[in-house]
Amino acid sequence: MISIMLGVEDLADTRFAISPLHEAVLSLRVLRDPGLYALHLPWRRSVLGRLDAPGADLLMSLVGPDRCVPDFLTPRPATFAATFEDELAAVRRTPPDVVRRDLLALYLRGGLPAVVQGITANEDEPVLALRDAICDRLHRYWQTAIKPTWPQMRLVLEADTTYRARQLAVGGARLLFADMHPNLRWQDGVLHIDKMIGRHHVAAAGRGLLLVPSIFSHRPAPPVSPDEPPMLAYPCRGVATLWAPTPTADATAVTSLLGAPRARLLRLLAEPLPTVEMARRLTVTPSAVSQHLQVLHATGLITRARDGRHVLYRRSPLGDQVVGQSAEQ
Repeated sequence: MISIMLGVEDLADTRFAISPLHEAVLSLRVLRDPGLYALHLPWRRSVLGRLDAPGADLLMSLVGPDRCVPDFLTPRPATFAATFEDELAAVRRTPPDVVRRDLLALYLRGGLPAVVQGITANEDEPVLALRDAICDRLHRYWQTAIKPTWPQMRLVLEADTTYRARQLAVGGARLLFADMHPNLRWQDGVLHIDKMIGRHHVAAAGRGLLLVPSIFSHRPAPPVSPDEPPMLAYPCRGVATLWAPTPTADATAVTSLLGAPRARLLRLLAEPLPTVEMARRLTVTPSAVSQHLQVLHATGLITRARDGRHVLYRRSPLGDQVVGQSAEQ
C-alpha cells in the first residue's frame, strides 16, 4: 500500500492534467496483455495490423513482467494539456543513469529482453542510443495508434476532469475519491492506494496533488519513488463509450428534427446539385429551396461550391452522419 498525506494547502493545490504521452505508453499494456483490458479490444484489433514488427518488439519490451512501464516514459505533466511532442521532448532529455535504473527495475524478476541488454554495462552511449530509439518508436507509434482517435479520447478525459472538479467542489476530498477506484481510500487526511507493488508513505508537504485521468489505466498508479511530487494516474469515466459503434440515424427522427422539406432536401444531396435541379426534383419553387439551403448550410449539414454560373450543394460529412450514410455512399 502507498499512502499520500495531504494537508489543507495540498488539497487547495489539487489539480488535473491530461497527458497524451501517458496514454501512448500505457496503451502498450493493452497490446501486451489484452485479457485485462476487454473494453479496448476493438481499438487493439484496429492497431495491431498497422505496427511494424521491429518497432513493436522494442515497444513491447517496455512493458515488464508485472505490466509496469519505465517511470521516465511517464513524466509529470507540466501543464493541463501538453502536446505529445512537448512531453516526448522532455523524455529525450532524461539522464542516462535514470533510463538505466528504470529499465533495469522492470526486470528484477526475470532476464532482460535482447533489445535492452546493451544497457547493463556502465557506459552511457548505449543507454542514450536506446533512449533515443525508444523515443523515435514512440513517436511513430503515436502517429499510428493514438493520434487518429486522440480528439475523441481527449473529450472523454476532459469530461472526467469536469466531473471530478465538481465532486471536489460539492463534497471535498472525500467525495472526490469516493468513486474514483475501489483501490483508493480517503481517511483522516491520507489517501491510501491499495494493492500496489511496494509500500511507502509520502508527505505532500505543500507540493499539492496532480490527478491524471487515463483511458488505458486499469487501476490507480502513483509514482514508484516516494521522493517524487505527489501524482496519481487513475482510470477515467466513460471509456466504454469510446469504441462503441456509432448508432445509425433513424429516418423518422431526422424528419422530426429538421422537418419534412429539409429532411428530403438533405437526403437528395448525396450528389452535388444546383438549386434549380433540386426544385425540379422536389416540384417546388427555387426560392423555397433557397430558404431551406440557407438553414442547412448555416448548421454545417451541407457544403457549397461554385461551378460556372451555378452554385452546387452537397451534404457535408456531418450531414452524412445525420442522414445515416457514410461519405463514400
